Amino acid sequence: MSLSDIELRILGSLLEKERTTPDGYPLSINALVLACNQKTNREPVSHHPQRDIEDALLGLRDKGLARSFRAAGERVTKHRHRLDEAFDLGPREFALLAVLMLRDRQTPSELRNRTERYLDFPDLESVETCLERMLQYRPPLVQNYSRGPGQSQDRWGHTLGVDPEKLRPRVRQATDQAEAAGPQPSQPSQLERLEREVAALKDRLERVMNHLGLAPEEPPP
Repeated sequence: MSLSDIELRILGSLLEKERTTPDGYPLSINALVLACNQKTNREPVSHHPQRDIEDALLGLRDKGLARSFRAAGERVTKHRHRLDEAFDLGPREFALLAVLMLRDRQTPSELRNRTERYLDFPDLESVETCLERMLQYRPPLVQNYSRGPGQSQDRWGHTLGVDPEKLRPRVRQATDQAEAAGPQPSQPSQLERLEREVAALKDRLERVMNHLGLAPEEPPP
């Protein structure tokens, strides 16, 4: 799954609000814009305009990850995620996934502190157990990025974003094909082609003069 930054921010915000402010969930478009661009519990802080969020919601609906609806008697369309239908995860895993979407790579200690608003992890071991379970998911939902400078714990991140490696031009393929074909004959340079043409003309002129019985002209001293 390759989700854009704005799609990740929308899903992370919907997951967060569902669990931290359930009375206001699902969200109106105004509430969703505020949630995506809020200055707390976000890294980096974004400034997505409403039009961009509406376009991203359309893409998420096409992928089956979001739903927009208007309940009977209401005038405002509401929006909710459908991650619970896409992934067989428990509340703890969804809490970790939400915080990872909103802040990206973090240590287990940071994840434990930042999910306190969602639910309670009794200890670091329970956080690591959930991360390992998400790592065993097929395809994996998280990745271990090892320790950062000055950190004593490994950093973890989600795998739902766009993979930069897949966006790089595949220049190696042409090289592999050339190697498989074996060494290629070198092409003559322009000077070498001219020298060959001059030599051929001289040879042809000499044959013509011999045929006419004419001696070749001696070059000047």
